[in-house]
Amino acid sequence: MKTSMKTRLLALACAGLVLATATAPAALAATGTSSAARSGTSDLTRSEASDRAWSEASTGTMIADGRGSVVSAELLARLSAAQVEATLTKGGFPVPPRPQGADLYAVVYRTVAVDGTPTTASGVVALPARSRRELWTVSYEHGTLATKAYAGSGSDGDGRAVPLMFAAAGFAGIAPDYLGLGTGPGFHPYMDAATEASASADLLRAAGELAGRQGRTLSGDVLVTGFSQGGHAAMALSKALRDDPAYRLRGVAPIAGPYHVRRAEMPALLKGRLDPHSATYYLAYWTVSMNRLHHLYDSPSEVFRDPGVERLFDGQHSFDEIAAGLPASPRDLVTDAYLKRMAQPSGSLLKAMVVNDATCAGWRPGVPVRLYAGRGDKDVAIANSRLCLEELKASGVKATLTDVGNVDHMTSPFRALPRILDWFTGLRGT
Repeated sequence: MKTSMKTRLLALACAGLVLATATAPAALAATGTSSAARSGTSDLTRSEASDRAWSEASTGTMIADGRGSVVSAELLARLSAAQVEATLTKGGFPVPPRPQGADLYAVVYRTVAVDGTPTTASGVVALPARSRRELWTVSYEHGTLATKAYAGSGSDGDGRAVPLMFAAAGFAGIAPDYLGLGTGPGFHPYMDAATEASASADLLRAAGELAGRQGRTLSGDVLVTGFSQGGHAAMALSKALRDDPAYRLRGVAPIAGPYHVRRAEMPALLKGRLDPHSATYYLAYWTVSMNRLHHLYDSPSEVFRDPGVERLFDGQHSFDEIAAGLPASPRDLVTDAYLKRMAQPSGSLLKAMVVNDATCAGWRPGVPVRLYAGRGDKDVAIANSRLCLEELKASGVKATLTDVGNVDHMTSPFRALPRILDWFTGLRGT
């Protein structure tokens, strides 16, 4: 693969990492001490947590025994207000007025796997230095990642920077790694709405437990945002929270999400409207993930021209390795027969699309939703957001779509996040 093509692929495929490559290595390192030495509560372990199978595993509720309980929590950094401001500024993220310092934690917590059995997942929790009476929580859902180690709990990126941004504004900021990323076992079920929701919802509980151990209280008021895959995850989580009595969903602001693979993203891909390099990556990752969940093929040779593509998405390959193993376009990636199946899906392929393309449909009114997307996006077509808006309005939801301009995929969050920060701050009040 030519260097320019490889660079383009990496920039687009690793949205979560590239968003914040400039964020905070120096500032985080400035805390300098080991986690055990920083605080008596910086390394928290539940030594006798229940290992029972948890009921209601697939319902999206968070009341089953053990779900959302903290397994461990490591203090990654304790940042002053000046360090937070420097970190956000260097990464290009908005700085709240009068930012405050924050503590940043990597958390491992109990949740459920795709089949409803007990598992663990990891994520990031950022708590502000100055305690409000009860903290509102902002959940940030990160973009596409295929390498476990690059998730927020293990690497600097938007999974750390965005929670930090919201903590600087006085919120509890959280960012789930999702299943199978970070320290989570097994494969990541990419674009699986059900587990995006369950893993994210259970981190809300874990954050509440962690905050309590630090003498803080989370109010149960929740705001949700996310970028790219995280836009899809944000809608999945928000839809689940609408039926959870433990939380009050106050506002939702997803950015450039692939809400409609069947009706928006695949037609754009098949008509050549997407960048071929990023489209190749997303199609390969989605196909491998959906096969694990819905059995799309018996052998990778049935869909991939190079069957070895499948092994690239085991969570262990680096971006360089994945880029080197992928061709330059979707037509070089998959067989003609599979492209025809994607154009006219049926059976398990259709099911995979239908079940995961429903995050914007069937909402109950009562929570405002502000969608953000860019008309120049060649990774995630803005048609995704337009279809989502139609479905939300059909359900009576007060929803809007802001076109952030004729910009590429990676620019859209930097256009949207300042507006989202202002909106969320206004919803909470001072």
